[in-house]
Amino acid sequence: MHLAGRVWLCAGDPDPESVQAGVALIADERGSVLVDAGQSPSHAREIRAALLAAGLPPPRWLVYTHHHWDHVWGACAWPDVEIVGHVSGADLLRAEATRPWSVRYLREEVRSNRRLGPSFRARALAVDSWDELRVLPPTRVFSDEVELPTGVLVRHVGGRHAPDSTIVVVPDSGVMLLGDSWYPPPAHLRTPTDEPDLALVGRLLDDDIGWYVSSHSPPLTLDEARRAITG
Repeated sequence: MHLAGRVWLCAGDPDPESVQAGVALIADERGSVLVDAGQSPSHAREIRAALLAAGLPPPRWLVYTHHHWDHVWGACAWPDVEIVGHVSGADLLRAEATRPWSVRYLREEVRSNRRLGPSFRARALAVDSWDELRVLPPTRVFSDEVELPTGVLVRHVGGRHAPDSTIVVVPDSGVMLLGDSWYPPPAHLRTPTDEPDLALVGRLLDDDIGWYVSSHSPPLTLDEARRAITG
């Protein structure tokens, strides 16, 4: 779906049990910027086919909004891209890459920690072939902010959902991609008092940005985002 300017969206699955994040493409003839990779190699291939059918330039850069599996497990199906991510996420993904991912491993982990069940069941359903899955850390890391050659801004915001949470701003299109930055911690780490971090979103709102896109929610206009924060 075309959102605004040169920003296109591939929506995730609205069923929360599938844990499938949306993916964005910032089109540019010099090389597009892909924001998040898809939850699996097969999901990434579906997105690639949709972008090809829409006639959009292929990605040259892949930006991780954070290290969680549903945002990065499709990276191995995107050839010839430079992967950009926050330095803290790189360390976490290097550790994730050493784990023996398989259905057997998922079962063993859930036996040790039942709270992992929903996430790990979703992983088992998402991956068609464990032999092709490779968890890829970023090949280019940053600490605070980096601007890509196409004018796309990548900025670390942190937060409780993930230490490496990153937003992507496309000033010429008036779009801010929030990833999961304002969401509470993942379900297996969440406590009854954890709530969405609306204050974080409030600090990010900008009169020059007309659209705010979260990975698991429909896009909001600036006015809708303001109303969501104030209740």
